[in-house]
Amino acid sequence: MLKFFLRRFIIAVCVAVTVSIIGFCLLRMSGDLAAVLAGENASPEDISRIAASYGLDRPYYIQYLDWVTSALRGDLGRSLFTNEPVSGLIMDRIGVTAGLAVASLLLALLIAVPLGVLAAVKANTWVDRSALVFSVAGQATPSFWLALLLILVFAVQLRWVPVSGSGTAAHFILPVITLAVSIMPSTMRITRAGMMEVLSSDYVRTARAKGLAPFKVLFKHALRNAILPVVSLAAVQLGLLLGGSVIVESIFALNGVGYLAFQSIVRVDFPVVQSILMFLACSYIILTLLSDLINAKLDPRVQLT
Repeated sequence: MLKFFLRRFIIAVCVAVTVSIIGFCLLRMSGDLAAVLAGENASPEDISRIAASYGLDRPYYIQYLDWVTSALRGDLGRSLFTNEPVSGLIMDRIGVTAGLAVASLLLALLIAVPLGVLAAVKANTWVDRSALVFSVAGQATPSFWLALLLILVFAVQLRWVPVSGSGTAAHFILPVITLAVSIMPSTMRITRAGMMEVLSSDYVRTARAKGLAPFKVLFKHALRNAILPVVSLAAVQLGLLLGGSVIVESIFALNGVGYLAFQSIVRVDFPVVQSILMFLACSYIILTLLSDLINAKLDPRVQLT
């Protein structure tokens, strides 16, 4: 197990370093930050002076090494727009984004997993076909369109929930539903495929031949093995929800990391965007590493891969 963890950890570190380099270079290459900070009517001398004051006139690799060195000490720099510490800006908003992502994932799992099990048990029936139609419809529905539709129906017309904001739990109902619907289809299909494969296996037929109760065969023997791909998928989806909440948080005006990223991109606030990019990338990498460890614990054969 230790060897498996070290191998996965080294891969995770390499991925994090690669993402940090690519993200840093792409942000710096997207435009002249010094010219943006100086304004439209700035003279070349003003632009040069600002570039020198922020260290933007140095080679990219030096800027990157300085940023990495400071980040490892916990210093992510200061916002170019508000002059606040970037770490403070992210920490103030991470609770909203994390809560939104976890709640959306739990709602999706509570609906998609039982639906996938039911579709597998009732394979090739109207129940199975209805579940597949729901999966295709959910996969084809854009999140921004669903968010606007939910606002129009439940917030504007029925007035059951608030339109936007993050002051109370009611403000999170529509965003959670929006994000949950976006990940339900893949979870349902993975659960259905895993259950159908497991239900046709020899050990399940043996359990049935021994006279075990159908409920016990289904959930103790079949689902335990079919759930392994769902664990990996759930970790990936949680990472996607953390990074993919930018649009949803912007639509519902939730004061989370995604909305902060949107504001920072509009303001060309590179230090904030760079830090959010790395935060989301590292969150995704850590969640993937944890899913690998959980799968290795549930199925020792995974450690051989």
